[in-house]
Amino acid sequence: MNISKAAWKPSEEQKKKTKLFSFMKKNGYEDYGEFYQRSVEDISWYWGAVAEDMELRWKKPYQQVLDRSGGPMWPRWFIGGSLNISESCLDKWVDDPAMRQRPALVWEADDGQVQTWTYNELWREVTRVATGLSSLGVERGDRVAIYLPMIAENVIAMLAIARIGAIFTPCFSGYGAEAVAVRIQDCEAKMVITADGFLRRGKVIPLKEEADKAVHQSSSIEHVVVVRRLGREIPWQEGTDIEWDQVRREMKPLPAVEMDASDPFMIIYTSGTTGKPKGTVHTHTGFPIKAASDAMYGMDVGKGDVLFWMTDMGWMMGPWMVFSALLAGSAMLIYEGTPDYPQPDRLWGLVERHQVTHLGISPTVIRSLMKYELTWATDHDLSYLRLIGSTGEPWNPEPWWWLFAEVGKHNIPIYNYSGGTEIAGGILGGNLLKPLYPCSFSGPLPGMDADVINMAGDSVRGEVGELVLRQPWVGMTKGFWRDPKRYEQTYWKSETGIWVHGDWVEIGDEGEWMISGRSDDTLKIAGKRLGPAEVESILVDHLAVLEAATIGVPDPIKGESAVCFVVLRTKVADTEKVKAELMTLVSDRLGKALKPQKVMLVSELPKTRNGKILRRLIRSAYLGEKLGDVSSLENEQALVEIQQLKLKNS
Repeated sequence: MNISKAAWKPSEEQKKKTKLFSFMKKNGYEDYGEFYQRSVEDISWYWGAVAEDMELRWKKPYQQVLDRSGGPMWPRWFIGGSLNISESCLDKWVDDPAMRQRPALVWEADDGQVQTWTYNELWREVTRVATGLSSLGVERGDRVAIYLPMIAENVIAMLAIARIGAIFTPCFSGYGAEAVAVRIQDCEAKMVITADGFLRRGKVIPLKEEADKAVHQSSSIEHVVVVRRLGREIPWQEGTDIEWDQVRREMKPLPAVEMDASDPFMIIYTSGTTGKPKGTVHTHTGFPIKAASDAMYGMDVGKGDVLFWMTDMGWMMGPWMVFSALLAGSAMLIYEGTPDYPQPDRLWGLVERHQVTHLGISPTVIRSLMKYELTWATDHDLSYLRLIGSTGEPWNPEPWWWLFAEVGKHNIPIYNYSGGTEIAGGILGGNLLKPLYPCSFSGPLPGMDADVINMAGDSVRGEVGELVLRQPWVGMTKGFWRDPKRYEQTYWKSETGIWVHGDWVEIGDEGEWMISGRSDDTLKIAGKRLGPAEVESILVDHLAVLEAATIGVPDPIKGESAVCFVVLRTKVADTEKVKAELMTLVSDRLGKALKPQKVMLVSELPKTRNGKILRRLIRSAYLGEKLGDVSSLENEQALVEIQQLKLKNS
């Protein structure tokens, strides 16, 4: 498993067929290195060229690509321009006779039923729902929480909300009520769109009941719109609850609301290391353009392609898939279920049935499928598949090679992709004009002025350093919702104007970039980012708990799992019962996918003299790693106790 040699090399013919090469040539470049250099030396030129190439539907043309007068933290893009992103996603294609009847959205349910919407049909549905939401009093700037499973109505709701100038907040369908309520409360959502439930591995998963609990904690909600996915009996609140079919009953011409280029259309939450989740604010000309540029020029997604990312709309890659596919004129496939139900070949069957050209997975998915016989994958016709995208967490060599060599037969490039919710896409990615190395990235994406620096702030090569961005980009979050100071403190070294992303990265001898982990305490569980404070705040709600700390540890399937360390208020007779109660508490509130691997009881947590819990040292002690600098530690005995607990339980 040699990861230092290129595994895939494009032919000259393959290079020249890519959208990236065509885009470069259109702008006078055939050498990628020269093109990339220009894209970061003159970011106004680059992002202006991207917007022009996408042929966005502007209501009022912009006069200037970029205004830096607010400093690097607060750039303004496409000054003077106005549009509504829903028109570039739908109306533009509906007005094109060659495109309007092409598939835009394909949905496959857990139980196998399939529905397809053409661009014209999707436009009609979005217009219906937009009309209905307007009649319910949803106006420009209002926030609407979407708490739906992976069903077509999720996509339709996003586009309808954007169309009327409102702002949607997507919530992970696996969240419990507590996590949804925190997001509703923070953005003061006026409405929640949810479903009676959905299917997962053949079982009914109730959703309306969790939505009701979240709404009960949220004073801003006026209406709850309910999609009848299953037709099951659910609690109903007259005057508040409204049927989805009632909302979408009328088809009236509804021009999209004209929005300034910098107006927000989405608030999507990402977890931090302290405090509540962060509401990243994304604009009509930010997130969609960045996402689609990565898909089109990075992954070569275009008209007639089928893009399928195994994700949830509550995670960044869900909306990323929606706006990437529609701006590129391709179709998206969304899937309600899991990759190995009812049989281990479900994922590969999806690819074959729907002739998927671009498949997106996480390493966790591949690790979970490797345990089955290879024939579950290879018995399917994967000939339409041109690229496999991967994001969410770092690879290890064995599953990467299994996917590339055994499933893809060395022919399908694996496009490694890493960025974040606050990025609106990737910082680092593959490059279909260059050789691809196992488990690594080709480098920064065009327009992303990325670097790796040491503690002194100097650029470094051949050693691990901090991933930073030296200039703004289209898609950069417009701060955190009503919390600009926290945004500045989270990402920026204000004295230098450098964005600090929170990843440790090393650049190899061949120019390949490798991510070695997070430089902050954020956990990534099966590709989902989770702040330790979110787990800890739930644990301390238990009457027996005094304080708690949560770390991420390697997991062979999920990539990373949570391990929680808890200090009890008093001694208890049945410690195993308390641990089980705490595991259930986290699972109920955040969802089963984020259930901790273990809860461990300790007498104290390692802290600094000013009371800060040192999660880095907890993790090192638990994993048996070198502790490093412990000069700020007040109570070293706490680490010894954790080390002993690990030995006792291993």
